[in-house]
Amino acid sequence: MFYIFNFSLNNPVFVSARSATEEEIKDDMGELEKKLKKAENDYGKLSQQYQQILKSLQTAQGEINKTNSLIIDVKEEISRKEKEIELLGKRIAVDREIMKKILQQIYFSKKSFFSNLASREGKFSRLEGNSEYLANLEDKLGAIMEDINRSKQEINKEKENLEEDKEDHEKLLAIKENQKQDLLVAEQEIQEDIQSKEKTISQLQSKLNNMRSEYSRILGKSINTSDILEAAKFAANATGMNKSFLLGVLIQESNKGQSVGGCDYKSSKMTSTQLSAFRDICEELDYNYKKQPVSCPPSKYKGTGGAMGVPQFMPTTWAYGGNPKYKTQIASLTGHNPPDPWNLLDGVTAMAIKLSADGANKKTRFAEAKSYCVYLAGGNWGYYCFGTDKYKKSYENVNCWGSSIRNYGEKVLCLKDNYEKYY
Repeated sequence: MFYIFNFSLNNPVFVSARSATEEEIKDDMGELEKKLKKAENDYGKLSQQYQQILKSLQTAQGEINKTNSLIIDVKEEISRKEKEIELLGKRIAVDREIMKKILQQIYFSKKSFFSNLASREGKFSRLEGNSEYLANLEDKLGAIMEDINRSKQEINKEKENLEEDKEDHEKLLAIKENQKQDLLVAEQEIQEDIQSKEKTISQLQSKLNNMRSEYSRILGKSINTSDILEAAKFAANATGMNKSFLLGVLIQESNKGQSVGGCDYKSSKMTSTQLSAFRDICEELDYNYKKQPVSCPPSKYKGTGGAMGVPQFMPTTWAYGGNPKYKTQIASLTGHNPPDPWNLLDGVTAMAIKLSADGANKKTRFAEAKSYCVYLAGGNWGYYCFGTDKYKKSYENVNCWGSSIRNYGEKVLCLKDNYEKYY
């Protein structure tokens, strides 16, 4: 199955003093992201149309099967009626013999009756008896004739009705077969459109990834894919969580470590509390805090920048958060003391520690989604995990088609499920 989803970053990359090349790449990336989003939405619509066509095909085939079954039943009933007519023909042959004998009896009885009447040899009572017998014979003959005609008419009428039903079913079958053929043509066409859209999306993603890599190279923050995979493996094993989920979060947070911040402490607009913690961290690591890159302020909602490195930890979280503090936990696992938020292994391990502490080590889809939403929004995690669906309790069946993703919980699970596409 081909999954599509948006992967624009929470912390868009900005720099305080861009060169013309950086500006051009940034603009081109923006245009590609728009095209990619449109292509993903188109793909989602095509996929939904394709599923609808498959459903219609299933319905049409069911109706065709039902109509074929009706035609078979009618044919069998017609065959039974034909056998009844055949049996009626045999009955008519037998009745004809009976009628022949009755007619003979009537003939001879009448001949005898008139002969006796002419000679006056018979008694009156005997003549009267013969007359009654002849009347009975004629009534019996009429009843046989009437019964035969009625049976023949009824069976022929039933057969005619069945033939009409059969004709109606065959007409309906022809209509359904034509509808099925139209649906098969539409299915083929939409499959071709989907394949074309998949190719377009793949090309856009490739171009965008290349541009992001080039942009990160210009900023001097490029990270080797094999290194980040090794770091994720180490951190996942150390904290007892799914490596695939951690890799999905890394895509969302920093584009696999390629986008770790394009602002300095001033342009990030970090608060004085964050700035104080940031200075302490940089001093401990012997970095010039004035030149150390951090994330920029979010463009889509009110807030400040200042997140550091691959894990995008805020300075106060890195320095003071956790129990024990994240710095202490990271150092115990990586052996780096003091740990460095801009170091790949330390940063990925820090991310894994926090996600695991917030429930990702349970390895259920809901726990993983929730842990990322807490990572993203802290106490306001419910909005980012639930969106408008406040009572959503399961993330087992997530629709990963572009605009179908409803919240960040679903988004990061889609990235987890398809992380191989990006590494």
